[in-house]
Amino acid sequence: MGKWRRKNISTAIGGLCLLIWMFLSSAVIARTDVDLELVFASDGSGSIDDEELRFQRRGYAAALADQRVQDAIAAGPLGRIAVAFVEWGAPASQHTIVDWTVIAGRDDALAWGKRLVEAPRAAYGYNSISEAIAYSADLIRSNDYDGARKVIDLSGDGPQIGGRSLALIRNMTVAEGITINGLVVANRNVRTGPSGEPLDEHYEMDVIGGFGAFVVVATEERGFTQTVLAKMVREIADSRPTGAPTNLAQDAFDER
Repeated sequence: MGKWRRKNISTAIGGLCLLIWMFLSSAVIARTDVDLELVFASDGSGSIDDEELRFQRRGYAAALADQRVQDAIAAGPLGRIAVAFVEWGAPASQHTIVDWTVIAGRDDALAWGKRLVEAPRAAYGYNSISEAIAYSADLIRSNDYDGARKVIDLSGDGPQIGGRSLALIRNMTVAEGITINGLVVANRNVRTGPSGEPLDEHYEMDVIGGFGAFVVVATEERGFTQTVLAKMVREIADSRPTGAPTNLAQDAFDER
């Protein structure tokens, strides 16, 4: 084989390898655009019994498939969102119950809801809100979606107990462009904040953060599913940016 022929073959092989590498690299970094990345971080701690857990999951499943939520999704620029469902408890107990799923229609929502209600229970221990936020934020950082808005929808029936500083984790999360909303579950076990304040005040002052952040309370009178439904519509239809000015990042580091 001549010298030039060998050189041409080597060049061709090198070029082919480069093309394969570029293709694989582009496949790895390819991301799906969505209108919203939304993590439902639901309280699965020891204060939530099995019946309440099933009721909560059915509430989220029914709300996501509701036509009003579907209309809000369809009205977005892309008409699709990505959702994940987390249950949390003690500082070392955060669990992805249903991983990231694109919801672009009712069939998607029904399939997601079926997986949710059929999944086994995983969380244990008590109420580390800070670690629930940290885990949910990491899910957003590491997923394969690129949303114009990013939201953690955290629900719970008790105050922060254990784990890293709630203020630190909240501020660092918000500084990344993620808004944290809160849903207080007013069940039969009446709970208060760490200083004896009403639980919804604790969430207002210490848990939520970011542009447009808000807290709602699910009571027996209003109904959990209806509260979740109204909250989802508000989160999905909101066109305001999420997160907060970057000076929150400096506040977070100052707390260390």
